[in-house]
Amino acid sequence: MSREEEILAIVSQNKKIEVNKLSELLNVSKVTIRKDLDRLESRGLLHRQHGFALLNNTDDINYRLAQNYDLKTKIALEASKMVQDGEVIMIESGSTCALLAEELAFNRNDITIITNSCFIASYIRKADSVKVILIGGEYQKESQVNVGPLVKQVISEFFVDKLFVGIDGFDENRGFTGSDLTRCDTTRTLATAANQTIVLTDSSKFAQNGLVSEFGFNEISKVYTDSGIQKQTLEFLTKKNINVVTV
Repeated sequence: MSREEEILAIVSQNKKIEVNKLSELLNVSKVTIRKDLDRLESRGLLHRQHGFALLNNTDDINYRLAQNYDLKTKIALEASKMVQDGEVIMIESGSTCALLAEELAFNRNDITIITNSCFIASYIRKADSVKVILIGGEYQKESQVNVGPLVKQVISEFFVDKLFVGIDGFDENRGFTGSDLTRCDTTRTLATAANQTIVLTDSSKFAQNGLVSEFGFNEISKVYTDSGIQKQTLEFLTKKNINVVTV
């Protein structure tokens, strides 16, 4: 785990912590900690206030991005191996998906990312070698994603090999689930324009049960997650002919 990942883990646990305390816990100078915090704040992963490091508002996608950041980074890095230079892919909104987009934008050449996530488009805006096609629609402020009927009208113009999505939960009867009806409907629309749909999620989501059914098991070709996934869940997904990759 890098020092920045350690900082995020500590801030996530404490919600608010003094910069001086972080310096002591990590055994580095206050100047070094401040530089680390500057980088993390510039990426929207936390913010600073009068000598403290704080988590973002819990409704903000940046807050979700900071949760289990080290695991999500490893998952995104592993999933990025599916994508080669010059590819056109689709990425739906989600914290792990944002980290995948970041990895591809800064470490691949001539990648085109089609997304309905305003957050992702902004998150990778400084990358020189990526082209972003942002799909318009009704803007959801908290998730910073475009949804609704306009997405359906536009998506018919595209077809890609890979769509990467996040999930909010899992149910052995209902499949992969989400928490927002309109967003789930939009994600299913995106899937109609892709040859395969790939889930990126940390293992904690398999212990949650989202409100809305999003994808059946026959609609997902691959899942990237971490080794915290329960053995019975792993076996269940494998029996459903889903390739599960753990980090």
